[in-house]
Amino acid sequence: MQAFIQSVIDKYEASPVRLLPILRDIQAEYQHISGTTVEQLTTALNIPRTQIISVIEFYSFLHATPTGQYDLLISDSITDHMLGKQDLMAYFASQLKVTIGETRADGLVSLNNTSCSGMCDQGPAGLVNGHALTRLDRPRIDAIVALINQQVPLTQWPTEFFTVDDNIYLAGLLLKNPVTPGEALKARYQKGLAETLKEIEMSGLRGRGGAGFKTALKWRFCSEEAETERYVVCNADEGEPGTFKDRVLLNTYAHQVFEGMTLCASIIGAEQGFLYLRGEYLHLYNKLQNILLERREAGLLGHNILAQGLNFDIEIRLGCGAYICGEESALIESLEGKRGIPRNRPPYPVSQGFLNKPTVVNNVETFFAASKIAVTGGQWFASVGTEQSQGTKILSISGDCNKPGIYEYPFGTPIIQVLQDCGAADVLGIQIGGPSGTFIGQDEFQRTLAFEDLATGGSFIIFNQTRNILDIVKNFTHFFAHESCGFCTPCRVGTSLLKKQLDKIVDGYGSAGDVAALEELCQLVKNNSHCGLGQTAANPILSTLQRYPENYAQQLKDISYEPGFDLDASLETARRLAKRNDAGAHLAQVEDNQV
Repeated sequence: MQAFIQSVIDKYEASPVRLLPILRDIQAEYQHISGTTVEQLTTALNIPRTQIISVIEFYSFLHATPTGQYDLLISDSITDHMLGKQDLMAYFASQLKVTIGETRADGLVSLNNTSCSGMCDQGPAGLVNGHALTRLDRPRIDAIVALINQQVPLTQWPTEFFTVDDNIYLAGLLLKNPVTPGEALKARYQKGLAETLKEIEMSGLRGRGGAGFKTALKWRFCSEEAETERYVVCNADEGEPGTFKDRVLLNTYAHQVFEGMTLCASIIGAEQGFLYLRGEYLHLYNKLQNILLERREAGLLGHNILAQGLNFDIEIRLGCGAYICGEESALIESLEGKRGIPRNRPPYPVSQGFLNKPTVVNNVETFFAASKIAVTGGQWFASVGTEQSQGTKILSISGDCNKPGIYEYPFGTPIIQVLQDCGAADVLGIQIGGPSGTFIGQDEFQRTLAFEDLATGGSFIIFNQTRNILDIVKNFTHFFAHESCGFCTPCRVGTSLLKKQLDKIVDGYGSAGDVAALEELCQLVKNNSHCGLGQTAANPILSTLQRYPENYAQQLKDISYEPGFDLDASLETARRLAKRNDAGAHLAQVEDNQV
C-alpha cells in the first residue's frame, strides 16, 4: 500500500493542489483512505493532517472507512423518484442483502444514495465504482446482483448497462453547425485579438451557467489585470438536478469546448487551463483525455499553437461529489486541493482566482458558443433571441414528457412551445433552473425563456397532474439540506430546519402557525446565507407556497380544509403571534441539525 501511494504521489508531483486526484486514485484502489495513508500524505505533501481529513470528510465520494469492492450509488433526484427509484432501491437492497447506507459484512458491496448522477433523461440511474448505470429496472438489477455476487470485473459487464445516450431532439444555431478543430483559433489570428474580443462583445454572449454575466466583459477584465500569470477554467460541474447538457456537449462537441477555452487563453494571455469535470461523469474522462492528446498532436494545444507563439494546455480535474463546487469560487478552492467552500467576494476570480491569480471561469456551454462566434461573427449570434438575451439556450428537459433530452431554443421562446416539442401533456407545472430556480404553473406557460423573464442554467423538469407538489418540494428541500457545505450557520442550520419544518407539515402534523414559521425560516436562510446555495435553498418552498397555498392548507391539522379556507388570513394571524416571541431568533442558537 505504501508503495502504491508513493507512486500516486509521484504521478502528481507531490503537489498539494493536486490533493483531490491523489485521494481519488487511492479511494479507487483501496475503497477508502485510511489513517496511515493520511499520515503518509501529510509527510509527502507537507500539509497538515487535519486539512487532509477535512477534505475527505467534505466530499461524498471520499471515505475514511471502507466501502464495498462494488460501491453502488443510486440517484435520488426527483426525476428518478418519478420513475420508481424508491421501490427499485428497496429491491436492490433486498437482493444484495445489504442495508442502504452500509457495506455488506463480506465487504463485497455497499449501497447508498447520491443526490443526482446527471442522467435525468435516462433514469432511474446510478453509479458503480463511479461509472454511470442507466435505465435501471428489476431485470437489470437482478443481472447486476448476479455479477457482483460472482465478483465479475466491471470490464466484463454488459456494455448496455453503461450506455449513456445524448438524446439530442432539437438542434439549433449551435448544435447544428459545430466548428472544425482549429477553425476558431485560425479566425482569431486572422481577425486579431482586439477584433475577436469585439465580436464576442457584439454577440451579447452571457454566461450560460445561470448568472448571465457578459462573457466579453469578464475576459477583458481578466486580460487587463497587472498580474501576468493567468488561468482559464471550464466549469463542468453541473450538479443541479435536471441538468445534463454539459455532459452531452463534452461527449459529442468536446473539441469545440476545448477550442473555446484556448480562444479565451489567447485573449487573456493564459498558459494553463483546467476542465473541472463533475465526478459523476467519470465515464467521459478517458475519452476527453484522448481528445486533448489529439489536439496536442494536431498543434492545437501545447507549445507554439498553430505556430503563432501561443503556449496553452488543459488539465482535467475530476470532482468528488459536492454540489457546492458548481459555484465558481468553491470550484477554485477544490482545484487547489481544499474543501469547496465559497470565498468572500470581492475580490472576484478575474482578479484573484486560482492560486490568487487572475482567472476566467465559464461553463461548458459558454466556451462552446464562443468558439462558433469567433468563426461566424457577433452579429450572426446577436440577430437571434431578444434585446437582453441574445443567441440560443440549450435545455436539459426531463420528467413527464415523451422525449426527455437536449433541446436548443432561441431566447424569447414561449414555454408552451417547449412543452409541445417534447411531448408534455396534462402539465401541472415546471421547475425551471433546477431546485434553485423557479416553479411555474399552468397560468404561466406563455412566459418566455430569457434572462429578463425565466433565466435558467438549463434544467427544465416537467411534472404532470398526477404528481404531488409537496413531494417535489420535499425532495428539493432535502437535497439542499444534504448539499449545504456547512460553512455558515444560516445555511447549515437553516436548511436542516427547513427540512424538518416542511416534513412536519407534509406529514400532517403542522398548523397555520407552522407554515408561517416555515415562511420566516425561508427568509432568514435566503437573506443571511454566505453563498448562492443558501440564498436559493428556500426557492422551492417560496415559489410553491405562493402558487399553491391550498396544497399546504390541505396538510394542516386542526382544520377541515375546504376551498373557501383563507390560508393567507390564517398565516397573517400566525405571523402576528410569532412576532411576540421573535420566531426566528432561535436560529442562531441551533447548531448541527439539533432542534
